[in-house]
Amino acid sequence: MIECRGSVLVVDDDLSVLRSLTRLLEASDHEVAAFGSADEVLRLTAWPHPCCFVVDINMPGTNGFELLDALRERTPDVQVILISGDADSARMLRAHSAGAVACLAKPFDADEFLAIVERALDRAAAAASRS
Repeated sequence: MIECRGSVLVVDDDLSVLRSLTRLLEASDHEVAAFGSADEVLRLTAWPHPCCFVVDINMPGTNGFELLDALRERTPDVQVILISGDADSARMLRAHSAGAVACLAKPFDADEFLAIVERALDRAAAAASRS
């Protein structure tokens, strides 16, 4: 298991997006675990705390909304940021209603993305300290 202040678990079936986000997060001194599908994440029996997830909505098999629901069943205060190449207003509303920290349309601003990740990790750390 990853041990650090906070880890970011990135889930995207697009290898180029997965690599780009991993490099961006590692360059910002984050510990990153990358997964090519939601099903890979669902096979995990545990994940690092505190952490946040960055999850693509449109993936084959289990999609991002289904993964968000499954993660929240296991850990109600899990911090999930959803990303999508076609995040229209209906999807963004659905993401927030489902409990996502944010829903970002690709391509997104790197600084805005990193700020959202920091907020999610802060919330995750606060939740972990209460447990």
